[in-house]
Amino acid sequence: MSATSSAPVTPERIFQLAWGYAPPLILEAAIKHRVFDTLDAGPMPISMVSEITGASPRGLAAIMDALVGLNFLAKDESGKYSLTPESAAFLVSTMPGFQGGLIRHTSEHLLPKWLHLNQIVATGKPDAAVNQKQVGIEFFEKFVNDIFPMSYPAASVLADHLQLASRADRYNVLDLGAGSGVWGIAQAQAGPMVNVTAVDWPGVLSITRDNAIRFGLVERFTFVEGDLLEADFGAGHNLVTIGHILHSEGVERSKALLNKSFAALASGGTISIAEFLVNADRSGPVGSLFFAVNMLVNTDTGGTYSFEEIGEWLGEAGFVNVRQLDSPGPSPLILASKP
Repeated sequence: MSATSSAPVTPERIFQLAWGYAPPLILEAAIKHRVFDTLDAGPMPISMVSEITGASPRGLAAIMDALVGLNFLAKDESGKYSLTPESAAFLVSTMPGFQGGLIRHTSEHLLPKWLHLNQIVATGKPDAAVNQKQVGIEFFEKFVNDIFPMSYPAASVLADHLQLASRADRYNVLDLGAGSGVWGIAQAQAGPMVNVTAVDWPGVLSITRDNAIRFGLVERFTFVEGDLLEADFGAGHNLVTIGHILHSEGVERSKALLNKSFAALASGGTISIAEFLVNADRSGPVGSLFFAVNMLVNTDTGGTYSFEEIGEWLGEAGFVNVRQLDSPGPSPLILASKP
């Protein structure tokens, strides 16, 4: 039986969603042609942006007007375009919060795979699973640095919460699925007594090492190559970070990883998990539900999970005091302790 409502029903939302692919592609074109970087110098007309960037006036006019409609640019009565606070903070490449890499990852790496969604829904399997080693190395090498800015604020909040700046004794961090190294780097930046063991596949771990060098922290890093369920984690760590990893692992591998993490922690140690959390009844948030479809497209068994689900897994592994830490990012961090 169809729902009833006094408000007239229109297909407007469907019309809007039909163009849902447009915003990330328009943003990427603007980033690629240095529109935001150019306007960082101040308001200017299309002709000047074209002269500086070398892009065509017609092309620039089309995407820049669309960006005005999306509130990423503003335009005054004289026809000069300028940045908005949002684009100035996150779409200028020299800014620390630059999110252009995430946009490029979406348009170049994800959209082509999503075009096969009809077939994937029918079979329940992707064309190639990124959580398989060879495919995964090639996939993650392309974008782990792109998502560094997404996780850095939350990683910094974690370091502040743990009061790492005031630690007087050695503090050992185990960074699992290290990727760009963002979680370990933020902890090591917070205090001189922090040392990090970073674990990831060989090709990806070379990026972790490069970033540790770039931040002047490589002497406090140890690098362990291998699959997360096979690599030697060592023991006696004070903190385990699992930053946006469980969603690609699926339920059984995630549970095994939490058990292995428990064994690697010292008594009193903490585990920190970053994820795209869904509500217990999977009614939202919509971004995390979209990400579950992204896992359908890209992994064999991955998905998104609720705080309650992950909390249950942590309890089964032996962790106590499962809690959430408010932080910038898609969802709060999940923390738990080893007795």
